[in-house]
Order: sequence, then C-alpha cells, then structure tokens
Amino acid sequence: MFQENGSANCLNRVTTSTEDGAFQKKGHCARVLSPEEAEKLAKDQVLVSEFKQLKLEKEAQKNWDLFYKRNSTNFFKDRHWTTREFQELKACREFADQKLTILEAGCGVGNCLFPLLEEDLNIFAYACDFSPRAVEYVKKNALYSTERCKVFQCDLTKDDLLDNIPADSVDVVTLIFVLSAIHPDKMHLVLRNIYKVLKPGKCVLFRDYGLYDHAMLRFKSGSKLGENFYVRQDGTRSYFFTEEFLSQLFKAEGYEQVVSEYVQRETVNRKEDLRVPRVFLQSKFQKPFSET
Repeated sequence: MFQENGSANCLNRVTTSTEDGAFQKKGHCARVLSPEEAEKLAKDQVLVSEFKQLKLEKEAQKNWDLFYKRNSTNFFKDRHWTTREFQELKACREFADQKLTILEAGCGVGNCLFPLLEEDLNIFAYACDFSPRAVEYVKKNALYSTERCKVFQCDLTKDDLLDNIPADSVDVVTLIFVLSAIHPDKMHLVLRNIYKVLKPGKCVLFRDYGLYDHAMLRFKSGSKLGENFYVRQDGTRSYFFTEEFLSQLFKAEGYEQVVSEYVQRETVNRKEDLRVPRVFLQSKFQKPFSET
C-alpha cells in the first residue's frame, strides 16, 4: 500500500511489520510538524554556551559511563528487529552456512549483539563501545564467548579500529543509534575509521534518530547545542538526522548510497493515553568494489 504525503514527488509506503503490529511509513518524506510544534522549535534558538559545550565534549565518555552505571543493562530493550529491517545480515552470504564477520560499532551493553548471535550461529562479531563500563557488561553476559565475539573499548573518532580488526575483513557494519551521540563535526571520523575494516562491496547498516522525532520536540529551552543537536539532562547528547545530511556525510568519505529513508511510526502509551510520533532514519551505504 502507498500513501502520498505533501507533494507529488513525496511518496511513503505503509507497512505493518513492526514487532507490536503498529503501522509505520517508510519513504523520503520528513515528518510534517503541527503548528504548535513548529512554533516551539522556532522559539528555541538560544544555544548552550561555548564553555559548557566544550565541557560536554571533554566529558562525553564519563557521561556515558555514568549512564550505564545508573541504568546497568536495563535501559534499552533487546533489538530483535535487526534481521527483519536489514536483510543484508542474511542476504550478503554466498551460501547458507557461510561464516559472517560483523562489526557492531557502538555496541552498548549488547542489546543488538546478543540477539544476533543467538539467532545466527554462523556469525563472528567484533563489537566496541565508547564506555568501558558498557564493554564490561558485554563481557559479563552469559552469552559472551571469545570464540564468537571480540569486544573492546574504542573511541571511534580517534582510536584506530585496525588495532583490533584486520583491514578489509568485515562483511557488515551495524551503526545503530550511535552516530547521533557524537558531535556532528566528528561524525566523518567515525565513518572514515569504519571504512578501513569493511570489505569492498559490503555495507554499513544505519539506523538513528530522524528529524522531528518526538525526542527532539521534548527538549526544554536551554538544551540546544546547534542545528538538530541537543543535550539531555544527564549530559549525553543527541543529533537528529536529515536524509540529506546523512547522505552527504557518507558520500564525502567514499561510500555509495544504497538506500536511505525515514521510518515514521506512532508509539502508543496506553497508561497515559498518549500517541507519540517516532521518526528514524534507516539507511545502507556501501564501500565501493574499487576506489577511483
């Protein structure tokens, strides 16, 4: 089923393949704000001071470590939807039982990693995270095995992945709700780092917060760091992507775009009788077979 949104050139397709059976739309149309939402964002133009922004950048790792200290492994739900949304996790094999080498860049406490390892016994995973505490939680998980997984602490903006992963050795990289936590000026460094370990012809699978997601509209005045970039009360930061920005970011580092589209859906809070609009950007970018 298809649905028009806004203009004749803007087409979203509607699917029902979410884990709770809810409708979601996928396409190239950004979410349209209500007049009240547009007014709120228009008024919120005051940026956090440069001094505080520098402090947040300096203390980024500490703030994420404290986040995991407070929440342990209980904050994020396990992500059982990755193989549904990203067929490459299965389709990139040349034969059924082929061993697949993946890198989960920004693994957190393993909410994506362990469901993948449970579902597919022919995966070997490299996994890294900014937070030393998160890495320790992964190592303590009963499902963690050094025969199937190598986890290590890594600042993707400056620590060379080649110190832990051979060049051109990874079949798939997952970059899921990770890049948004990094300063926009440093995002290209992450993509450059990943490029070195990804096999030619293979993909980065990306999913993260999209423009006008409900989380973006909830920030109070005094939380804005820059365009589409905000700080939470705990000091962790979040960027909200447009399709255009993300495409330019990847292409500048040599990747080719396979697909990039917004995923729009409503989350229903029955307890509070609220319908919350969620917007994500879901994309696939390929490392070329040969560099020109």
